[in-house]
Parts: sequence; structure tokens; C-alpha cells
Amino acid sequence: MPKNAAALDFKSASLHVLRAVLHTSDTAELTRALDERMREAGAFYENEPVVLDAQGLDRAPDWRALADALRGHRLHPIGVRAPQALLASAHQAGLAPLDISTGRHAEGRAAARAQPAPSVQPAQDAQAPRAPEAPDTSAPPAAPASRARSAAQAGPAPDTAEAAPPDAGAPAETLVIRHPLRSGQRIYARGGDLIVMGMVSQGAEVIADGHIHVYGPLRGKAMAGARGNARAMILTTQLDPELLAIAGVYRVVETRLPDTLLNRPAQVELDGDTLRIRTLQGGH
Repeated sequence: MPKNAAALDFKSASLHVLRAVLHTSDTAELTRALDERMREAGAFYENEPVVLDAQGLDRAPDWRALADALRGHRLHPIGVRAPQALLASAHQAGLAPLDISTGRHAEGRAAARAQPAPSVQPAQDAQAPRAPEAPDTSAPPAAPASRARSAAQAGPAPDTAEAAPPDAGAPAETLVIRHPLRSGQRIYARGGDLIVMGMVSQGAEVIADGHIHVYGPLRGKAMAGARGNARAMILTTQLDPELLAIAGVYRVVETRLPDTLLNRPAQVELDGDTLRIRTLQGGH
């Protein structure tokens, strides 16, 4: 073996990326939808790799302009999924064909779409308002949220705590925070659940790959199942959030919740592409 060859090895690796599903070839429409969505998401997707999925298109968008728009939001386009007829133009723009799993888990936090987001409907016992209709580009609904402050991000930053990723084959760890979270703080439980023993203030962000438990008022943003776990739940003793998300399905709370939900113990779970919010009273 040549001496220099020992300096580098190739190993197999799993790939976790965002999949930006394109439903139009109109580049201007795509970039507008991206701008609106990323304005809501803030830095939540910052520095994430993205695969552009154009499987449903018969014409190519301006790949280079779309890739530049993603980079402008600190996202990193790394490849493309597209019909054979569109791959040559993608390659010319520096985007290589890339095959990824289409399961929810492998999609990362959400599939980016340029179409209306799934409706967020309450369970029968919880009359929450529906999420606003807006283009979906892998972030929360694009309608301006009057209460939304800085969005969550799953990367290193000041006032950020993060659970270490579990070893392969080891049970996921639970990250326990034993103090309230003030505005601007962000907690990410990578690979496991998150328990907060206190208030999550407006402008604070809690993220977990598993479940989120908040034993106190939840007034900030909560994002469970951040890597695509659709079985994850958000539970709190006092619900009054800015944003709720499970496995990439978002609900931005723009107006006051109804009295049947506001400041009540609640459970949030995903039913298909719909967030269900249930009050937790009397053990139910």
C-alpha cells in the first residue's frame, strides 16, 4: 500500500438529509416559498444538507439559482433526485444524482414542499384552530406568526445544550434539564428524549429526536421527533406554545389557544400528517 494511502480511508455511513420535494419548476415560486418558510424556521435547519427531489417534475427549474437560494439560507444542497431527462442539467449545476430512502425516518426532519402544508386539526376533545395554509418548504407554515421569535436550530450555539449521540446499539439517553429556560436558550436531545423541569419561556426552543416532556409552562417552541420519529410526543403540564412540531409537521400558534387548551396539561401527537392536541385531565 502506498505510504500516503494510510492517511485516508472510506467507511460506510448512514445519510441523514433534508429532502426538498419540488412540486413546480417555477424557480421564482420555489425561491419565494423558501424565503417565506425559512423566515419562520429561523436557524432550525441551518447547516443541514439538502437533497432536491424533483421526481414529480417534467421540466427542470433553474438548478443553480435554487442551489444559491438554499445556500443563502445556510442550507447545503448536496445532490438531486430527478427523472433521467432532468439529470444532465442538474449535473451541469454541480448537483450529482443521489438516491435516498423515502421513509419518514430517512427524510430527516421534514420533506420540503412548495404546496400547502398539512392541516393541523385538534382531536375530538381539543378544539384548537387549524394551521394556516401556506407553501411548505421544509419549515413551519409561511404565514407570519405574531408570537414567533427566533426559531429552533439543532446545532451548536450560545445558550445551547445537547445530549451526546448514543453509541450504536446502546439505548438512547434522556436529557434532563432541571431549571427553567429563558428566551434565547435552545436545548437539543440528540438521539433521545428531553425532560424539562420548569418553564420553557417565549423565545426558548426545545428539540428532541424522541419525546419532549415539559413539567411547567410550555411557552416557547417544541419540536419532537426531530429526525423523523413520527411516534414522538410532546407533553406539558401547561400548554401555551409559539410553535409545535413532530417529525416535520408544524403548527405555528398565531392566536390565543381556546380555553379548552390554553394553559392546560396537554399531549401533542402525530396522526398521519395531522397534529392532534389532547388535554390531559383526570388521567385521560
